[in-house]
Amino acid sequence: MTRGEFLKLLDSSLKKLPEEERLDIIQDFEEYFDAGMMEGKAEEEISASLGSPRQIAKELLASYHLGKVETTATAGNIMRAVWAVIGLGFFNLVIVLGPFIAVAGLVFAGWTTGAAFVLSPVLVLINTVIFPDTFVLFDLFLSLALAGIGIFIIIGMYFATKAIINGFIRYLNFNMRLVKGGLKDD
Repeated sequence: MTRGEFLKLLDSSLKKLPEEERLDIIQDFEEYFDAGMMEGKAEEEISASLGSPRQIAKELLASYHLGKVETTATAGNIMRAVWAVIGLGFFNLVIVLGPFIAVAGLVFAGWTTGAAFVLSPVLVLINTVIFPDTFVLFDLFLSLALAGIGIFIIIGMYFATKAIINGFIRYLNFNMRLVKGGLKDD
């Protein structure tokens, strides 16, 4: 593959990156080609030593999205990072997506439980309005106790969610280094 073909394929594979970031990467690879040609290497030899432009782009996209999620951990950034790491290899579909779905399910269940407990007094009052003959004072006091427990669950879920997000980001970084073969020095 010639220099032009390599850079064109790399550029088209990096379309999801901001233009400034993409141009910086292309410039770095142009400099790599220039340095290789000064050493007397052919363009095909240099491009073969670099590897597949598509795989390079996948790794760069994953690194970019992981860096972005480390600075701003929004749900959208986390999803983009997960999909970018999954894109590194088919094996990651099971290794990344499985734990992500399990963790997301646990977090969702915790927040839903807390919210349901907090809203339980409102549900008791709605039940009393609809069916006034079924009101029992015990139900009201039990729902108030559940609301208190729900507040503690929500507070706990706030801190647990932050810890889980940080842990999952570390897991994604570990997985990306593993796929790229960077664990040899660790």
